[in-house]
Amino acid sequence: MWYAAYGSNLHPLRLTERISSAQLVTTSFLPDWSLHFHKRSKDGSGKCNILSGGDGIHIAIFDISTEDKLALDKIEGLGLGYSQTQLDVPGIGGCASYVAEQSHIDNSLDPYDWYRELVLLGAQAHGFPEDYLNRIRSLQARKDPDPNRSIENWKTVELIKDSSPLVHHRVARWRTSRSRA
Repeated sequence: MWYAAYGSNLHPLRLTERISSAQLVTTSFLPDWSLHFHKRSKDGSGKCNILSGGDGIHIAIFDISTEDKLALDKIEGLGLGYSQTQLDVPGIGGCASYVAEQSHIDNSLDPYDWYRELVLLGAQAHGFPEDYLNRIRSLQARKDPDPNRSIENWKTVELIKDSSPLVHHRVARWRTSRSRA
């Protein structure tokens, strides 16, 4: 099944750590959607959400197994603030993704700094346009008040940064093979 990632699961390494079957299929741009960091999380921060209308979002489409989709539902909190949606991706068709339930949207929230960095690293890994990266960079973020959670998540960020040359090479090689097909 195809899964459309737009937030902290954008980076292939991050997603495959969580969902071992994930294989990058393609990237795409959905012009009629917008990216927000306003989904209220149980940790008190703002997580990613997408809404219809806006300046467009860049997504990565991954092929994942049915078993891993069930695990991803649990990781994402399906039914606990997120609902599943089907995104109609041009040239691809329907892809499963998640949108925040209205009851869990709070525009006063900011993401934690490590969370914003995970989203940015994923967008960079896929070579999304600089203006899109700048929108993510310019988003206000705050320091995580839980030092243990912060340390653990910054370790993940650093692991991804350390692997970035390899991941960028794999994504670039994948893009080259797709353009020849």
